[in-house]
Amino acid sequence: MDIREKIIELKKSKNAVILAHCYQNVEIDEIADFVGDSLYLSQKASESDADIIVFAGVTFMAQTAKIISPNKKVIIPSLDCGCAMADMINLQQLREFKVKNPDIPVVCYINSTAEVKSECDICCTSSNAVKIVDSLKSDKVLFLPDQFLGKWVESQLNGVEVITYNGCCPIHNQVSAGDLKLAKAKYPNAKVLTHPECKNEVTELSDYVGSTTGIMKYVADNKDLTEFVIVTEKGVLDRLRRDYPDKKFYLIRQDMICSSMKTNRFEDIYNSLLNETYEITLDEEISKKALGCIERMLQVSK
Repeated sequence: MDIREKIIELKKSKNAVILAHCYQNVEIDEIADFVGDSLYLSQKASESDADIIVFAGVTFMAQTAKIISPNKKVIIPSLDCGCAMADMINLQQLREFKVKNPDIPVVCYINSTAEVKSECDICCTSSNAVKIVDSLKSDKVLFLPDQFLGKWVESQLNGVEVITYNGCCPIHNQVSAGDLKLAKAKYPNAKVLTHPECKNEVTELSDYVGSTTGIMKYVADNKDLTEFVIVTEKGVLDRLRRDYPDKKFYLIRQDMICSSMKTNRFEDIYNSLLNETYEITLDEEISKKALGCIERMLQVSK
């Protein structure tokens, strides 16, 4: 029995489900029950009747699953899977941000800690950020921690000022308008598909802007198109190349790799399931407060 078979057997015997983000190493899909972006995985966590959730992703995602499913055991295969963006704002910094901008509804990107979620009004993902901000019916909204996603949302809505915290994704932040101009010159027939965590100068030059799931859906829906420049983490490119071998995909930069997302291997997942490590634990009060923030998002996203 190879390690994949061992993992599948362990899942059955322990009534476990494996959730994998699409920035993970592509081979993880072979043993995952669900693969997708943060919104999709949050929804699957809330729907699951498993006793154990194994989250192949980064820590804030596993925390979100635990908040949604407090009675389930949520484990993460590696301890080396933090998120640089989520680490850019803590509870004290959030409170200072709110004091400087009083009486304005606060939207937190799902790329944030449980503590931060516990003091925000509503959560969002890149899939639903526009819908979430619009649902507040406010002419001003605080948005954290990703300044670029927040300003992209502002560009999609009329009459809404999105006041952003100064955070970002270091991977997406690498991409410049110059990178896109070079790619367009090199691949003139390719459509440029970009994640909204990129700088606004980049999204403005793109043919499509959307979440990881949105990018993959764009390729699936546009069957007549054959070339694409992918402006997000390499995991998306790897899955597109696997699923559409007749099409051509070009990564905007070769360094679009999130090391935190690439920490999980089959061995880590097997050991995690076998030993039920590393378990996510959260303060009960913080978890309850954060749950309201996430539940409001899931309700709006239905």
